[in-house]
Amino acid sequence: MEQMQKENYFFHTEKLTVGYNGVPLIQDIEIGLKKGEILTLIGPNGAGKTTIIRSMIQQLKPVAGVVYLEQKPMKDISGHELSKRLSVVLTERIRPEMMTCREVVATGRYPYTGRFGILGEEDNKIVDEAMELVDITFLKDRDFLKTSDGQKQRVMLARAICQEPDIIVLDEPTSFLDIRYKLEFLSIIQNMSRKKGLSVIMSLHELDLAGRISDKIACIKGDRVDRFGTPEEIFSEGYIQKLYDMDVGTYNEKSGDLELGKVEGNPRIFVIAGDGSGTETFRRLQREQIPFAAGILWENDIDYSAALALAADVISVKAFCPISESDMVRAKELINQCDQVICTLDLENLGAYGDKLKELYEYSLKK
Repeated sequence: MEQMQKENYFFHTEKLTVGYNGVPLIQDIEIGLKKGEILTLIGPNGAGKTTIIRSMIQQLKPVAGVVYLEQKPMKDISGHELSKRLSVVLTERIRPEMMTCREVVATGRYPYTGRFGILGEEDNKIVDEAMELVDITFLKDRDFLKTSDGQKQRVMLARAICQEPDIIVLDEPTSFLDIRYKLEFLSIIQNMSRKKGLSVIMSLHELDLAGRISDKIACIKGDRVDRFGTPEEIFSEGYIQKLYDMDVGTYNEKSGDLELGKVEGNPRIFVIAGDGSGTETFRRLQREQIPFAAGILWENDIDYSAALALAADVISVKAFCPISESDMVRAKELINQCDQVICTLDLENLGAYGDKLKELYEYSLKK
């Protein structure tokens, strides 16, 4: 990052090196975010995402480098001031004895109370609003230890929100949430980021969610941040497979679809598909370990990426281009080799562009 860019960042690192007992693990980390932005760390298990997060929030002493909050080194910010400006939700499960969920949430107000931790009227109002925001008001009188992992995670988010921080740090916050609560959780984070200017740093395993919610993404691989940029810059074709050293299956950066490995061998079934009608059939054939061919697909078709990932052979044409006679000859040759043809399209409503596909279907009937 150039000097002028650094001055625009609300939070950034400068040649940060992290590790344990003075031994470097990840070196020369230069990442940052502006006020109200969401920064997500992604990378393989064990890559060091949690180590980076712990070092950035001063729980681990960096091996080298500096972490800045509004151009001030965080090591020079007092613990009391930092507790007001920065809130943290880590993966460890806390075990407060004999505390209700509301009492746990209320501990987020302690940086603002006196030494006895007595909450005033305004503090109680903020606690209630935080619980309502993450939809856990119904848990207020329940023993925290008697809630599910997902409910505990939402209680801890409410606790973090209670601190009214400038920046919130979350380590794998969706790990214990089902799909409904993952989306609700991240929607809350996104809304607070946009409406209240809350800056967010988090690590995520769900790449599709990272690509949708993040303003900036840092990719951790080996001893470095391999890439840092916007989702559009990060999710370029083929990069995720390299980042995670994927030998089996594919990840489509544009759609976020993850597919298992294709079944190799001579195609036994030819699938005439398109308009997204064929993907379920492709996946069923893969599950049944039946090699198949697919076509003829335009390369902007919804089915194309799944066919490319799962089919032993795919016949395709460039977007908006006509199907050539050579494409038809190749498709018919494949049909001749197969035992069966499956058509997932509604051929009657394809219009003129589907004439060639109708011809293929009629050809397969004769065969």
